[in-house]
Amino acid sequence: MASTTPTQIDTAPPVSKSARSTGRAGDKIFAGLSKGSGVLLLVIMASIAVFLTYRASIALSKNEGNFLTTFDWNASANPPVFGIAVLLFGTVVSSIIAMAIAVPIAVGIALFISHYAPRKLAAPLAYVVDLLAAVPSIIYGIWGALFLVPQLAGLNLWLDEYLGWTYVFDKSQVGVARSLFTVGILLAIMILPIVTSVSREVFLQVPRMNEEAALALGATRWEVIRMSVLPFGRSGVISASMLGLGRALGETMAVATVLSPSFLISGHILDPGGGTFAQNIAAKFDEANEFGRDALIASGLVLFLLTLLVNGAARLIIARRKDFSGANA
Repeated sequence: MASTTPTQIDTAPPVSKSARSTGRAGDKIFAGLSKGSGVLLLVIMASIAVFLTYRASIALSKNEGNFLTTFDWNASANPPVFGIAVLLFGTVVSSIIAMAIAVPIAVGIALFISHYAPRKLAAPLAYVVDLLAAVPSIIYGIWGALFLVPQLAGLNLWLDEYLGWTYVFDKSQVGVARSLFTVGILLAIMILPIVTSVSREVFLQVPRMNEEAALALGATRWEVIRMSVLPFGRSGVISASMLGLGRALGETMAVATVLSPSFLISGHILDPGGGTFAQNIAAKFDEANEFGRDALIASGLVLFLLTLLVNGAARLIIARRKDFSGANA
């Protein structure tokens, strides 16, 4: 006797043409808004680049010095002579110091919060780290000028005594610690919450089965992190570092409050002096005439291009390592 199976009857109400058309219309509107937002972003970036280039060309056409190698900044002189050599050196050196200090500490804090700290401790600690990112720059600057600068006098003497043979830590001038080294430490403190927060979120996205597989094979906690967590989060850490570097390159008020500017290039990072693009623009913009502001905009164009190059290099690094970063997991 042949068995029969009951036929399932679809009782769902049919979708009307108006509902389908409404759904398609909504998709079209959303797609249009998304594309429009992307195009708008490109238009804004292009507008900024055109404005900076136009105003910079006016200043560079009348500059009597070499814009890339001149140490002086006398844009109001007759004839005007100005260059970015000192500003470029100070910006790059202070950012390198900040990244060298902040990134290892930030990755360590992120790993502690995500994989070592108890849940009752991890949540408040993550909240405090996120809260530090919201502190205004001027607060960091005031704290750096009134507390950090006096406290670093002893550290500078120690570095000069024991590492002065490296030339970099040789303190050749007597004075307070208003140097590129102090600026680098302050910038490291400022970008630490950014790098920590993004790295922590990336580490929390590691597939649980990857960690459990490593533990099942007898791996220790550190081996799990080294073999599973860090490879998966490598691209995220690079992205977080670039976000922090972007803030370090363009930081203004904190640097202007702490640094004692001078247009001299010195390999002794403990000596007072130096300058950065953002600090120089903030310090000279109000007192500059129309041509002087064009010269400052020219230096801003270099900072703009430097930021684009840094982010482009980061994207290339991430693209080359995405097969090993866990991005495809």
